[in-house]
Amino acid sequence: MENRLDYAVTDLRLFDEIIKKYGWIIYENALDPQFVEEINTSLQPAYEFRRKIQLNNGIGESMDGTLHHLVEKDLFSLKFLEQKYADTQIRSLLGGQYILNSLGAVINLKNNHAYVQNIHRDIRTFTGSFKLMVQMMVILDDFTLENGATYFLSGSHQYDEKPGTAYFYDHADRALAKKGSIVLFDANLWHAAGINYTDGPRRALTMAFTKPFMKQQMDYPRFLGYAFGEGLSEDLRQVIGYNARVPADFEEYYQPVHKRMYQRGQE
Repeated sequence: MENRLDYAVTDLRLFDEIIKKYGWIIYENALDPQFVEEINTSLQPAYEFRRKIQLNNGIGESMDGTLHHLVEKDLFSLKFLEQKYADTQIRSLLGGQYILNSLGAVINLKNNHAYVQNIHRDIRTFTGSFKLMVQMMVILDDFTLENGATYFLSGSHQYDEKPGTAYFYDHADRALAKKGSIVLFDANLWHAAGINYTDGPRRALTMAFTKPFMKQQMDYPRFLGYAFGEGLSEDLRQVIGYNARVPADFEEYYQPVHKRMYQRGQE
């Protein structure tokens, strides 16, 4: 590929063309540096909390450096989601309203071997031109060749078959991106985190956005509380999933339209 797609694209038609051809794009200088530092500062205690659970449940080996489900009342996540980063692009790719499927992070340390370094795509079923999910990566440290910049096999979102290991690493591009950048990519795209050979961390947020009818990896509205959701903005209620819930009993099911768990316009 003749470039790394490391330029900002404001033209939606051009964005659609790039995603269709390559499957990924980088937006540099997307986040304010102070906000990046706020996120980085909060990751270590959040990781330590999750790491204890991983180890207690016997899944620590492959989870090293991974943090899942950072949607919490006192973390940065609600502030981040309220900014609606790349909202227009996500809507274009998914064809309308969307919700958050997952929001986590990776702290890639020297010679870590977490599961994210396996060649994978982030949706289990190949969906071709019908887009169900789009991925976002927020770059919290400069991504370099030495510290494990993510491999993307450009164009592989167009094909169902998993590429062979040799072919993947011979042909994949690297997401060489500056701290504060955002990477958007098609969930069908084959990719893998690189190995960090430096003494510093290579941190990133990882999240998925889907059409509203897809199940979230965690029930964020129930986790945060239905009452908590009443005080959120309409934009946050939508993206966190408050407008796309499933009733659990007849009381929740038989409600006037404006109080229904699954709201109109979620197609």
